[in-house]
Amino acid sequence: MKKYISLALMTIALSFGFVSCDVETNEEPGGTNVQNMAGRWTVSVSQVDENGNVVFEPEDLFGVVDVDLFTFNTSANSSTEMWIDDDGNFWDFKFKMPINYGAGTFSTPDIYYNDDMREIAELIAAGQTPTDKNGNPLTAETATITDGKILYGQGHNIHGMPTDSISFYVTFSDDPYGAQFGYAKHHVAGTRYSGFYE
Repeated sequence: MKKYISLALMTIALSFGFVSCDVETNEEPGGTNVQNMAGRWTVSVSQVDENGNVVFEPEDLFGVVDVDLFTFNTSANSSTEMWIDDDGNFWDFKFKMPINYGAGTFSTPDIYYNDDMREIAELIAAGQTPTDKNGNPLTAETATITDGKILYGQGHNIHGMPTDSISFYVTFSDDPYGAQFGYAKHHVAGTRYSGFYE
């Protein structure tokens, strides 16, 4: 009799186990609304004149060569804007910007380029005067991105295989070096991170 009771309990337990694992859904897993433009990029930054002619190669002035840049979706998963983040590798910028997903393009004028600048702008808007540690008034500095584009399959990784590339021009309102060294803007360009090493 013990044998039959044990068998009956085991059968009931297993049937609950199968029922609890039988999850039905019509949802397909997928990416974000900016998945083709989002990713980790390996970029270098050169300094150029107004026409885009190189004044300083990436290794010459700032030494920003083969560093990480990230583009990713917003928390609202919008298809008309995305985040861009240099991960502190160049000018410490991170902000949301408008995009044209269908065309793979992006640009934005005069945007506060990180959390510090946004906080300074909010304090100024509230009628306060934020200062640095020496008491000097702070300004909410901005960035402007122009001619941003993702070129699908137009780049090449270190093994010569096709991959996506990214290119854009950026200026910063707190860049003191342009006039001193004779450049108008920075050109950020590179390819989608592949994980391959030399």
